[in-house]
Amino acid sequence: MRYFKLLDDMEIHGRWLPGEATNAQGQEIDDIWQFADGCPVKVDERLTIPIGHPGKVVDYSVTSVGGAPVVHRRVASVLTELAPDEVQVIPVEVEGQSDPYFILVATRTIRCIDDQESAEVLYWKPEDERPELTGTYRAVYGMRIDPTKVGDAKVFRPWGWNVVLIVSEDIKEALERSGATGMAFREVTGPSEISPEERAHNRKLRELYERSTTPREAFWRTLGAMDDNFVIPIVVGGGWPAGSEIWRVIHRPEGRTLFVTDGLSNFFVKAAEPSVGFGLELALETDEAVENVAKSWQQLLLERIANELVGHEHLREPARTGLLSMEVDGERMPEPLLTKDGRVAVLLGMDTPTLPTHFTMPDGQVRLVTVKTLMPRELTYLLEHGREELLHRFNQSHPGHLSRAWRQPVV
Repeated sequence: MRYFKLLDDMEIHGRWLPGEATNAQGQEIDDIWQFADGCPVKVDERLTIPIGHPGKVVDYSVTSVGGAPVVHRRVASVLTELAPDEVQVIPVEVEGQSDPYFILVATRTIRCIDDQESAEVLYWKPEDERPELTGTYRAVYGMRIDPTKVGDAKVFRPWGWNVVLIVSEDIKEALERSGATGMAFREVTGPSEISPEERAHNRKLRELYERSTTPREAFWRTLGAMDDNFVIPIVVGGGWPAGSEIWRVIHRPEGRTLFVTDGLSNFFVKAAEPSVGFGLELALETDEAVENVAKSWQQLLLERIANELVGHEHLREPARTGLLSMEVDGERMPEPLLTKDGRVAVLLGMDTPTLPTHFTMPDGQVRLVTVKTLMPRELTYLLEHGREELLHRFNQSHPGHLSRAWRQPVV
């Protein structure tokens, strides 16, 4: 019997990203991870799945943090028909959708990972100072399972690495015949397809990734309380140095919210050598209330600015070293920020005493580039008098570097 990982196909361009389940009061439920534990769950109320990042509707998707599969009826029907004793389908309301959707729960966990045939497995060690995890899997790369340990199971999660949902070949084929969208499959049976050379290369990439991400996350945590429920990889395989876009949210003193890019200073995957990537990360701070960070105009604006910098080399150098003003598409932006052409202007690189201008990574310094939204009158003033004159006015008035949609212009 062949088995496959059932994956959320993140390569579908413009697809939606579901958020974590909420209760009848619109609050995120306490245990968002229970649906991926590999055992039955008990739900006593109707749940709702918000769409954290709107886009193309798909039949199979996974929530970004809790890893709960959110499936259309056509997916649920296949699984309940072919593996009725191994799945639980929990009806949910999906924001903006009238069709029936469900949270899919695999109710079996099987100890079946083949350490020898997998590309690489890592275990938690005593020196990691996580005694409750010592001896369990920390990471599994190029996973292979031993099918002789699976028995007649068709849908399950592997013991010790329940972030993975595994289905049998007949389930895979039935799902493909159903025409359901959003799924990808990767085989986990048979000998490893990774050569010793590829294994060594992949290990080097993982070490470089840790070399970039670990110190940067430590820096983010010096700025405030990290929102660990908001880590969204928007695109995999894009133009960012390590091939994925990540965004973070940090809660700051006095009710401020800081939105940052998290990966413009990663190493370049193609070069596979230590570096700080583009040498910058973007930071947009606001003191306006933010009810839904994933749908906020601040997050959307930061994405558009990052896309401009990633796509245009001539913009990155001034952003990394000085001041840069630019305009981006104003769709779904607050009306007070829109120019007569329907765009939003920003000033990048404004210094502020409340945020450091740089932080140090193992392979160099990275500039923290602040993002300041401009009111249309301020853009006109900038074009007539220059960035330094406008910067002087900002420095003389509150809120300084903070980005607001609802404020009076300083000119």
